[in-house]
Amino acid sequence: MHGVRRARQSKEALEVKRRKEQSKLRDYLALTDDVLTRKKRNEWSREALHATTQLLQINPEFYTVWNYRRRILINGVFPESTPEQIKDLLTDDLSLTMEALKIHPKVPGISDDGDPRGWEKELWNQELFVVEKLLDADPRNFHAWSYRRLVLESMPVPKLETSDLAYTTRKIESNFSNFSAWHQRSKVLSSLWSQEFDLVHNAMYTDPKDQSVWIYHRWLIGSGDSRDILEREIAIIQSLLEEESDSKWCMESLVHYKRLLLRNHASSVVTSTLTQDCIQLLHQLRKVDPGRRERYHEIASELMSS
Repeated sequence: MHGVRRARQSKEALEVKRRKEQSKLRDYLALTDDVLTRKKRNEWSREALHATTQLLQINPEFYTVWNYRRRILINGVFPESTPEQIKDLLTDDLSLTMEALKIHPKVPGISDDGDPRGWEKELWNQELFVVEKLLDADPRNFHAWSYRRLVLESMPVPKLETSDLAYTTRKIESNFSNFSAWHQRSKVLSSLWSQEFDLVHNAMYTDPKDQSVWIYHRWLIGSGDSRDILEREIAIIQSLLEEESDSKWCMESLVHYKRLLLRNHASSVVTSTLTQDCIQLLHQLRKVDPGRRERYHEIASELMSS
């Protein structure tokens, strides 16, 4: 600790410490030689797995040994194990890799491709591999699903949501009662849905006159069951209309979505204000789009009589 004077060690104590360190170094070098020899002769035994455990507990930065350990599990240990044994093995491996990650979250320059974050990527990829093997053995393990989400969120290079969607599809098709898989799927779809709105917003602002963008936007909104989504999209389109004051599609969309609010959420909105907004917009539309003048008049009449 800072400010605390260290006691001087005697020559005898220093010699004892030196010998202990030399002994540890000899043991480490012998263990390293043993593991690398087993690796060279492609040994996939449980003894080899145990040797990698011992070595990685001493030196978690040994990239080559992590790769060798994974191949031992895939090529040697798993094929000879029962699902329950695989589950136990993966639980142990999960603990080992998480302990390594806590101590060494980043080890620059250790990967084969020279990527300074290669070790971090490799470790998270290994975590995903391990937890998915655990889910192969126990597909409804709630804790494993939760940990898998944590791994996906922590990866330096995120996995595509479409690949996660495919993963949940496989799990659901093998067991339709897998609640955790359905839950994860809902999270993925929500994320994709949000990205889809972002894409459409960008297209709206890039070319407000593009009819296809507005038609697709209406498809995304659907029947307007979500008040929050309707109000969010109305605010975004209103902001665009302030910049594009003669935009027919902005006005039409605002009328359409405000009418959905009136139809589906009348008890939680100010109906008189929304109705007046729609009538004003329809009045403007009769000017900017005279070809549909009668249609806009008809909608305004319906609003005033309701």
